[in-house]
Amino acid sequence: MNATQPAVPSGLVIVDKESGMTSHQVVGRLRRLLGTRKIGHAGTLDPMATGVLILGVNRATRLLGHLALHDKRYLATVRLGQSSHTDDADGEVTAVADASRLTARELEAAVALLRGVIMQRPSSVSAIKVDGKRSYARVRSGEDVVLPERQVTVSALEVLDARPVGSCLDVDIDVECSSGTYIRAIARDLGEELGVGGHLTALRRTRIGGYSLEDAVTLGEEAPTLMPMAEAARLSFPVVELTEEEARDVGYGRPLQRPVPGNPTGVLSPSGELLGLYQPVDDGAKPVAVLV
Repeated sequence: MNATQPAVPSGLVIVDKESGMTSHQVVGRLRRLLGTRKIGHAGTLDPMATGVLILGVNRATRLLGHLALHDKRYLATVRLGQSSHTDDADGEVTAVADASRLTARELEAAVALLRGVIMQRPSSVSAIKVDGKRSYARVRSGEDVVLPERQVTVSALEVLDARPVGSCLDVDIDVECSSGTYIRAIARDLGEELGVGGHLTALRRTRIGGYSLEDAVTLGEEAPTLMPMAEAARLSFPVVELTEEEARDVGYGRPLQRPVPGNPTGVLSPSGELLGLYQPVDDGAKPVAVLV
């Protein structure tokens, strides 16, 4: 950055990501608009997907690992009757069985099995690392990757609409789920439960924790306004306001001699600035991240 340019403040940008862009490309565009390199994102979206993507700027990048752990909500379309080696429309699609005559009762019975606390096998083209290398990179290099199942929570899974498309059935779903849940895997597993194959053809993330599409902007040619870190903390964690003495202690990374309500908890200066994140320990609190 040119020495005569004003320093870029810290904060969040909630982006409504366009289809066809990688999350990293969104980061690159925001870097150009704001004139700073220190930008990251929480909760990657595949190129075909649209919707809420949280980006942190400068010191706010230290919040991203915590924000990515929030629950999420999606609108998606599953095509039953065809499968894909990537579990979505970007992969090679293969016809499996005629799904056009599936009944609403059959569909609901299969959907019900995917609600609640379930074991889910992530898609092989996910970003999960296998021996230090991304699973999707191993698949692209020709390896056959099968990832182990892991526990996720699908707190809500509702069918909004279902319509025949030739021998297939397109099913629109609304999903609320824990971090780490793969909607592509839900599409695949729904098709497997019904014996007809399934893959994802559309995905839109409508919420991450307290951040929704109502908070999101579409990146254009102008630098977007940053959400202050204190506002972001209030949307994400319990917060407490500190005394001047306690605020000085936070600046030195010292523990606090007072309990905090959550792990993490945002700690604010008397003037309302977010100073850091703390977690409970014994009768007080210790720092998770110091932001000043």
